[in-house]
Amino acid sequence: MAINLGHIGRRNETVSQNEPNLLNLNKNDILDLTKKNPGLKQVVLGAGWDVATNGQDFDLDIAAFLLNSQNKVENIPQDVIFFNNMAGQGILLEGDNRTGFGEGDDERIQIDLTQIESYVQKILFIVTIHEAHLKRQTFGMVENSYIRLLDVEHQEKEICRFNLRENGSTATSVIFAELYRQGSEWQFKALGEGKIADLNGLLRLYI
Repeated sequence: MAINLGHIGRRNETVSQNEPNLLNLNKNDILDLTKKNPGLKQVVLGAGWDVATNGQDFDLDIAAFLLNSQNKVENIPQDVIFFNNMAGQGILLEGDNRTGFGEGDDERIQIDLTQIESYVQKILFIVTIHEAHLKRQTFGMVENSYIRLLDVEHQEKEICRFNLRENGSTATSVIFAELYRQGSEWQFKALGEGKIADLNGLLRLYI
């Protein structure tokens, strides 16, 4: 899974009717993360998906771009967290699930908000399909994909969740969400923006 990194309006938050204590975000919803969770320091961003019904395995990869105040990746590859660069200051990709089998989150990124470098103003979370073009796979063929934020210090209590609905989509990658600074606070925004690009292609948008 090598990758060549060298070349390259607010809406109201909604609550699920089925689970009244679970905060389900819609596209473009913004959560005042640290204001609503005082003292929050460590979070996990978990991503999950189900394998396709046609029997093919889908190798989805989660990644994070650490962006400066100009919305650019300042240092490559240090500010790109992915399967070949899994750790940075205050951020860690736990592993690489290549099939989507198993219960719970398929891939997770740990974030210590107190340790993120001061020049990093935004953390962009991306999910790509590995070798999507070769395998002719798109997010329209992936089932039940989601991301969620967990509070590490409270037994990984779920803070919020964003379910991706990409029926019929031809996208091979999705800019799922972003964590960004608002003064001394952190906010979380659900995006769900599909792209026909691999990780290198997405990175070119931010350099």
